[in-house]
Amino acid sequence: MPSLTVNVDHVATLRQARMGIEPEPVTAAHMAELAGATGIIVHLREDRRHIQDRDVELIRKTCNTRLHLEMAATEEMRSIALDIAPEIVCLVPEKRQELTTEGGLNCLGREGELADYLAPLHERGIRSSLFIDADPAQIEAAAATGTEFVEIHTGHYADAKDIRDRRKELASILEGIRVARSLGLKVNLGHGLNYRNVLAFRHVEGVSEYSIGHAIMSKAIFVGLDRAVRDMAAIIRTFAD
Repeated sequence: MPSLTVNVDHVATLRQARMGIEPEPVTAAHMAELAGATGIIVHLREDRRHIQDRDVELIRKTCNTRLHLEMAATEEMRSIALDIAPEIVCLVPEKRQELTTEGGLNCLGREGELADYLAPLHERGIRSSLFIDADPAQIEAAAATGTEFVEIHTGHYADAKDIRDRRKELASILEGIRVARSLGLKVNLGHGLNYRNVLAFRHVEGVSEYSIGHAIMSKAIFVGLDRAVRDMAAIIRTFAD
């Protein structure tokens, strides 16, 4: 059965808006686990705009499920990952001016570079994932790096303004899942998924994990975090294995 991993970055974003001490991402991580999340995601950005180093350290020490660390492929971040030892590292692209991750990591022509980057993490027993667009060429390049997972970027599907574009983006993702699995990769999906658009994947086989944050935290404002996570977890439990 596919699992739900919850991103708590937006809790940190709210805290950092006033550079204060609340709300606490660690508390949010614990509540999400109790409500049915099978993993916690944090993105430690180079500019530290939301999640801070102490958040990663505390969640690592107290996480009862799996810690997924999203990060850029830099020497600093790899050093942190080797020290913290999350269950999974997901390499993502970063731009200082972006509001959120806008697209997938470019793996084409970087297969050897990324393989070398990931090697010490794999030796440490840390699993890896690459956040990429549903482009067969990118998926093939990702497979050549030795990563175990790819997380297919669902943002273009989620942001589609009309049904024709949405169907086109969905078809691209479904083909990406097929290609990835044919290459022996495990597949996660994430970015922009919410309680409505995620339903398109209900009968889709071959997805290991759904990575969702913004929609859950948005709903939590109105119904509370426990209910928001439980409702999403209940949806994911109905999905195909």
